[in-house]
Amino acid sequence: MDDIINQFTYSMSHPVPTEHPPGPTRRVRHELLRRDVRVRHVRPLGPGLLAVTFGGPALASFVSLSFDDHVKFIFTDADGQEHRRDYTPRHFDTVRQELTLVFALHEGGAASAWAQRARAGDAAVIGGPRGSIVIADDLPWYLLAGDATALPAIARRLDELPAGTPTTVLLHTPHEQDQQALPQRPGLKLRWLPSGEALCDAMRTVDLPAGDGFVWCAGEAACMARLRDILLNERGRPRSHVKVSAYWKPGASDFHQDLA
Repeated sequence: MDDIINQFTYSMSHPVPTEHPPGPTRRVRHELLRRDVRVRHVRPLGPGLLAVTFGGPALASFVSLSFDDHVKFIFTDADGQEHRRDYTPRHFDTVRQELTLVFALHEGGAASAWAQRARAGDAAVIGGPRGSIVIADDLPWYLLAGDATALPAIARRLDELPAGTPTTVLLHTPHEQDQQALPQRPGLKLRWLPSGEALCDAMRTVDLPAGDGFVWCAGEAACMARLRDILLNERGRPRSHVKVSAYWKPGASDFHQDLA
């Protein structure tokens, strides 16, 4: 991605629609820009989650059309080494030109360590998003599932769906206190689960209402592969109405893979 960001320094203010297969999604490509930003403030969301808000004039043309967009977060660790990680834009304030990312904290993670020591004025770089896959918001129902790394995307989706839309959320987090991170809303059925195994079991038995709703899942790679198989093979969901992404993999850095 570095080559792409360095090569293209265009504005992202005019997203470019692109062709997409039939179904409830549409793909929009964005012209890429590398944006220098600084930390505005840091807010704990629980023992395992930290929200960091960035600001700066470079964000004037920032756009994010989908709740699961990814930006490239580029930062320097305490030893001066540069790192790059993918993060979901949790919130963007167009008036203040402020972008909020939520960090899932874990032992030994370079991005986690950066976020925990971040202070107002610290510098970083935001690249992208390179594109958005926009999921229709007028379907009869939605099912959202994942682990702590999916919380920012799921929370944003709950913020943006029309009020009263039937939505089921299946989530597991390592800390019970992190469960406060999701907004409450009419039509929401929320289940917190103790493990990835329990998440897979819940996906096998969760009630799926009539009609072509949409299922979205994100989290650890092996667990997401199992959820994909459960949805497509065991539960017979149409591929056009399922999106499954692996946000992380044990032992791998800067990992992201679309599985369905």
